[in-house]
Amino acid sequence: MNAVDIINKTKKNISLTEEEIKYLVNGYVSGEIPDYQMSAWLMAVCLNGLTDEETVSLTLAMRDSGDILDLSCIKKTTVDKHSTGGVGDKTSLIIGPAAAACGIAVPKMSGRGLGHTGGTIDKLESIEGFRVELPFSEFTDIVNKTGFSIISQSGKLCPADKKIYSLRNSTGTVDSIPLICASIMSKKLALNADCLLLDVKCGSGAFMKTPGDAEKLGRLMEKVGRSAGKKVRAVVTDMNTPLGCCIGNSLEIREAVELLRGNIKGRLYQVCVTLTANMLELAGKGSLSECRAMAEEAIASGRALTVLKETIKLQGGDDSIFNDEKFFRAAKYSHVIYAPRDVEVISVNAEELGMASLILGAGRINKDDEIDYSAGIVLEFEPGDKISMDAPLMTLYSDCVSDFSEAALRAYNALQFKTLTGMALT
Repeated sequence: MNAVDIINKTKKNISLTEEEIKYLVNGYVSGEIPDYQMSAWLMAVCLNGLTDEETVSLTLAMRDSGDILDLSCIKKTTVDKHSTGGVGDKTSLIIGPAAAACGIAVPKMSGRGLGHTGGTIDKLESIEGFRVELPFSEFTDIVNKTGFSIISQSGKLCPADKKIYSLRNSTGTVDSIPLICASIMSKKLALNADCLLLDVKCGSGAFMKTPGDAEKLGRLMEKVGRSAGKKVRAVVTDMNTPLGCCIGNSLEIREAVELLRGNIKGRLYQVCVTLTANMLELAGKGSLSECRAMAEEAIASGRALTVLKETIKLQGGDDSIFNDEKFFRAAKYSHVIYAPRDVEVISVNAEELGMASLILGAGRINKDDEIDYSAGIVLEFEPGDKISMDAPLMTLYSDCVSDFSEAALRAYNALQFKTLTGMALT
């Protein structure tokens, strides 16, 4: 068995055996198989794909390259949730506490953002003192106390994924559904929760641009998870427009808190309730409609907010963010974009707004870039809204950028308008 034969088989659309895939993954992690050979195989996968069975074998080999957590010390049914990423996606900060308030445990490991998609760990690190790295025993203790905790992924989980993803990112082999599936599911199966809800984002701000691709990825992840003995469900949600009005780390924390206070409804609220209900149904808490009512009550009663507040405090975070008078320090610089005339907002390109927030310092172009936690964008509209001339469309914030011309142009061009007389304006 050797890497060249494996590369040639995938290049010729000949299925690999489970043993060949294990050999490839283990050899790459150990250093016996060099980058150039793994790069060649990854490109062959991008061009020709993998069978479902090969994808299962790849996922399990990547999972088994490191530790698999034992969550048996957590007293309740454990449900993990994963989002495939988007712009303004702060759902984990809302549905985790809401689901925990309804009687399940939500232990979650998340990542940092790269490119136009934000990372949950970056958002949490905008809270002064919040610890994203915890000993496993403290992590599970917090989950037993509050029902919810989010920490950064342990370096001992899925080292194969970490190494392979870095190579994919630098060789143009990211956009492959089997490789995306194996990357996501290997980490989720290593966390080893009883149930897994997959939020598959679809649209301009997501990796999956079309409903067909999103559904294909969702079905494949469900099949892989079930083959490993887990209860798994994929739900496709829209990411053509940002999720909520805030894009940026501390801004999104503030929006999540406001939603849990009962002050925000709209699309973000509906998506979070839907995802929470699906988590609860997976855990056996009732029918989907019953679970939806439970999720709505957890938010309306303030119980979900209490879970988030207690978790942040136990992880060392400054809980003064829950006081109206002291949320977060305002950014040094801001810039308001106004409507050029009386218009209706037809659509929003979420990816372009994400890129504008990246220019402001809210994200990373390279994995080692520093983040400006105060940077971001606050939208003053939802698609379909009619905006009067000179009324604010959005406000841009930054500590590190004082010349807003580049970011403002990109943000403005992300919107498509029509005048109230019906003439298109972009």
